[in-house]
This record gives sequence, C-alpha cells and structure tokens, in this order.
Amino acid sequence: MLFRRTGLLCAALLLAAVSSGTRASAQQASPGAAGHAKSSEEIERIIRDYLLKNPEIVIEAIEAYKKRAEEADRVAVARVLKDQRETIRNDPSSPVGGNPKGDVTVVEFFDYRCGVCKRVHDTVAELVRTDGKIRHVYKEWPILGPQSVAAARAALAARNQGKYILFHDALMQHRGRMGTDEIFGIAKRVGLDPDRLRKDMGSPEIDTILRRNYELAEALKINGTPSFVIGDELIPGAMDLNGLRSVVRKARKKG
Repeated sequence: MLFRRTGLLCAALLLAAVSSGTRASAQQASPGAAGHAKSSEEIERIIRDYLLKNPEIVIEAIEAYKKRAEEADRVAVARVLKDQRETIRNDPSSPVGGNPKGDVTVVEFFDYRCGVCKRVHDTVAELVRTDGKIRHVYKEWPILGPQSVAAARAALAARNQGKYILFHDALMQHRGRMGTDEIFGIAKRVGLDPDRLRKDMGSPEIDTILRRNYELAEALKINGTPSFVIGDELIPGAMDLNGLRSVVRKARKKG
C-alpha cells in the first residue's frame, strides 16, 4: 500500500512538474508561436498517456526518491551519533551493566513485550559475560502499549532497591502475558518490595527518563526494538553473537 501511494505521489509530482515547465515554456514563446501552443489539458493528457505507456519511469522516480531519503537519514543519524555521543553513552539516568569502565559501550533500546528483545537477551548477556570489557547501557523504550510502559516504569523504579539488572533479566526471561499482576509477581520473586515499587513507579524522574529515551530514539530514526548503538554505529534489529562481536571489535579498533 505504501509503495502504491508513493508511486501515485511521484507520478503526480512528475506530472505537475512537467506540466508546469511546459506551460512556462509556452508562456515564454514568441507571439507568433502562441497560437500553436497546446493547452494545459492537452499537455497533461499527453504526459498521462506517456506515463501509462512507460510506467517504469514512476518506478525509477520512486527508487531515486528512496535512495535520496535513505542517504539523508544516514547523514542525519551520523550527526546525532556524533553530536549526542555523551547523551547516548553517558546519560546518568540510564542504568549501566557489564563493566562500568569497559572500553566499548553497547547501548540497547528495548521493550519487555518485544519477542525479539527477549530472544536476543541471552545473546547480549553472553557477549557481556565473555568479553569482560563491555559496558552495557540500558535504554528503556516501551513502544508496545501500556503494559510495556508499566514494565519499564517498574524496572526503572527497581533501581531504588538496588535490583534493576536482576529485575530486568527476570522480565526479559518471562514468557507469556505481561500485565500488572505478572510484573509485580516477578518483582516479588526477585526480592523487591512491591509496595515501595508501586510508589516509586510514579516518580516524575521516570517520566523524564522515558521522554529522553523516546526523543533520542526519534532523533536516531529508530523504528523498532531491539536496536543497538555500538561505537559510532547504529544497529537496527537483532544480531547473533558473532555479529555483535564483530561490531565490538570494529568499535574497539577505532577507540
């Protein structure tokens, strides 16, 4: 559907541009030739007939547009990765795991109701466990509904009881429904005080943290979870262990 709409838009723009240019040319023609100029309706019909006979032009226009848009996005993301490097890597409000003094920072955007996030969780944990020099920054980015927001708020509130990572791991390992009952059941199982947790979840500080994460994800043009920033590279989607290790090696070489 998106492709079709984009094609119609490109065709319309092409038609408008060519028609505008042709009309301008006709208006600039000499008085003696004006009587032979075609009307705008005739010009538009000719262009329409041509596009119908040569639809590949529309496809070419769409592909050219997509390439320009992708390149513009790539440049914009590279700028954000550079200009907001400290915010991405060292925001004090973002929980940190692994080696806090590690030489490579792996920033992860995730949602507790994201199936792919849950599957890649063990992979990231293995990367951190076996490397020893990975600094893992957690970016709560609940995008899959109110239950996701509740889980993210609970996880961030768990920091006040010193159990963020333990609770995070338990939430990621949970399978099935992720409602309020399940969230607090998991919290109790890992030793959190549910009453205190419920109170801390309403903290304005958590509102600020989540808002910053949403804004950062938007600036990086991230459109799904999980997504990672490793070094100066944005990785949209999951990777296997070898893939992650390869990106880490590249980041480590760059320093």
